[in-house]
Amino acid sequence: MLENGKRNSLTVKVGDRVIFSKYGGNEVNLGGDEVTILDEDQIYAVVTK
Repeated sequence: MLENGKRNSLTVKVGDRVIFSKYGGNEVNLGGDEVTILDEDQIYAVVTK
């Protein structure tokens, strides 16, 4: 959240493939799938084809 109380739009979208640190984020089980939750600033790159 910004100082003025607003939020910036995310630059990543659902389904984007990203590169992040091995130790970044939090791993959780969501509906039987293992997912990693990251802050956007923990993402090093978005992989494009």
